[in-house]
Amino acid sequence: MRIISGKYRGKQLLAPRNLPSRPTTDFAKEALFNILQNYFRLEEITALDLFAGTGNISYEFASRGVPTIVAVDNAAACVRYINQTAEQLGFTGLQAIRSDCQQFLNRAYQKWDVIFADPPYDYPGHAELADAIFAKSLLNEGGLLVIEHGRDTKLEEHPEFVESRKYGNVYFSIFEA
Repeated sequence: MRIISGKYRGKQLLAPRNLPSRPTTDFAKEALFNILQNYFRLEEITALDLFAGTGNISYEFASRGVPTIVAVDNAAACVRYINQTAEQLGFTGLQAIRSDCQQFLNRAYQKWDVIFADPPYDYPGHAELADAIFAKSLLNEGGLLVIEHGRDTKLEEHPEFVESRKYGNVYFSIFEA
């Protein structure tokens, strides 16, 4: 895994092999951040990374100057790795929290400008995840929710759905507050 842009552009990170994750491909990650940069000045936003896994997306946010990032994953090894990597790279605004993502959303009170969610592709609750975020108004006005998923997940019927983008085998469904 590598950071593709920002202060740590080109930095290679070697996550332990035993982490239960599927990092977003560089191709899809670059496309995602091109989309986000068309909506926001990244140095002025807050970001939530759900199902953070290795922290791949969180590191990209941090490298590009996002001052406040919360990464949530239910695997202790993933959270430990994210916190260790953030400390090594000096990402002081990146905090990793161990929690089930739905439970985290149920307790959340903060609002974010960008919420990125990358649940397992066979996760049964993609639409419910979006429902929970919008029901609790966890996005700032004009904020975006981006859910990464496989081809079999269809989210176009959701009322806040804006568009879907495909990059190889990766799909991003984008929702706006």
